[in-house]
Order: sequence, then structure tokens, then C-alpha cells
Amino acid sequence: MQIYADPITVNCRKVLAGLQLVGAPYELKHVDYFKGEQKSPEYLALNPNASIPAMKDGDFVLWESNAILQYAADKVGNASAYPTDLRTRADVNRWLLWESSSWFPSCYVFLVENCVKPLLGGAADAQVLAGQAENFHKLAGILDARLAKHDWVAGTSAPTIADIALASPMHLHGWQKLPLADHPNLKRWMVERVEPLACWRRTNIDEGFVAKPLN
Repeated sequence: MQIYADPITVNCRKVLAGLQLVGAPYELKHVDYFKGEQKSPEYLALNPNASIPAMKDGDFVLWESNAILQYAADKVGNASAYPTDLRTRADVNRWLLWESSSWFPSCYVFLVENCVKPLLGGAADAQVLAGQAENFHKLAGILDARLAKHDWVAGTSAPTIADIALASPMHLHGWQKLPLADHPNLKRWMVERVEPLACWRRTNIDEGFVAKPLN
């Protein structure tokens, strides 16, 4: 599989960490996000959305980060990271859909205001952050309640692609200044469960959106 991505972005890191979790070999094709290479004609032929990542496996092209994780896990037959039990898989799929529709957009506000804007020489907009706070706490509360009873979000004994997907929008939570103090189970899961994972450490993003070399 060839993965067209920039490891510094949320959804690209999600895919790279997720592929390592499931044990799916891949070749990284770097697409520089800040240079706008995702808008080039060559890349648009793969993904007309002008967003990253995208995957090419032979003549099969796939975009949408969670779909790539589902495909890769099934391709290598990793039933631990993407369980085949009907109800457990439905639960994993539920969290994947929720992440893309609700969790990512909320966390992304904090990422843009507290990371991207300062990196580009701007400043966070306090009104934008305040306007997102209620929604963030509602969503974080949903995750916190779930993780109060489970080590991993799907109630499994090991991490699934749902854990990687849900962690990715908050992967810079310190620099994002995500208000996690009221959500101790969510914070504990992120710091004590997800961040020590080998696949997560190998795709670490340092301050200034600098990605460590993949190995």
C-alpha cells in the first residue's frame, strides 16, 4: 500500500499510527500540507477532495482516513485491532463515524486556534474558543463516561483502530490546550494508554509540527 500523507496532520498521523497498530506494511508518499501539495493536479487525480491522506493499493484508490484503517485491518486480517464479532465491530464503526462527524471538528477548533495560528504568526481567537467550549465538554463527557468503565473505547482487551482514530484529533492536546481537567478518564486513557503505544510513539509530532522520522 502506498500512503499519500503528511505525518504532521491529524488524519495522516491517524492512518500511519493505525497501519502500524494493525501491522499493515506501507510506503509513505510525502505530500507537503503547508506547501499545498494536496491541491496539485497529480494528487487531485487520486483524491478530488484535495485532502490528505489517500491510499493506493495496486489499482485501488481509497480516501477517508477511517476507511483506510478499516480496509488495512481487514486486508491483513487483524481481528484484534478491528474485531470481527458483529456487535464489537459495530461499536468500533460507531466510534469511527462519531470521530469524523463530531469529535474531530470540535478538537480541530483548538488545534487551529492554539497551534496553527501561532505557528503562522497569528494569535488565538478567544471568542472562537469560548464558542466551542460547551460542545467540546459535551463530547468529551461522552468519551469520559465510556472510558470510566473500559481501558479501551470498544471495551476490548487491546486497542482497536477506534482508539487511534479518537486519539488523533487530540494528539497535540497540550499545545492545543484542550480543557481535559473535567474529564479525568479521557485524559488518563490518552496519557496512560494511547501515548505509550509503540505505533503512537513512532509517529510522534513535536512542537512546531515536526514529525520524527518513521522507523
